[in-house]
Amino acid sequence: MYKKITAVFAFATILSAGAFAATSTAKDTKQQPKITMEQARATALKKAPGKVTSEELENEKGKLIYSFDIATSKTDVTEVNVDAMNGKIVAVQHENAAKEAAEKKQEAKEKTNKQ
Repeated sequence: MYKKITAVFAFATILSAGAFAATSTAKDTKQQPKITMEQARATALKKAPGKVTSEELENEKGKLIYSFDIATSKTDVTEVNVDAMNGKIVAVQHENAAKEAAEKKQEAKEKTNKQ
């Protein structure tokens, strides 16, 4: 009985590790960013002054980007994406709090479905 429980636990651990790897961000690539998170954050804040509420390094369509959500007012958030290889802004998207919440909910749903 003990061996069976251990085997089931080990299998579940392997499955959850595989699910985590499938949903990881920039770790899926062998590329390394050429600019730092701090440099990219400074670039993003020049484009959209405010308070950074989230930041991450992502592999988006084979390209490494830093993604920043910046609260630019009480109700608005601006997402700024900075190329991690050359430091240039690749996308800017303005969102309100409701749209941002819906996007986070959708991302969580997609993450759950991948597992």
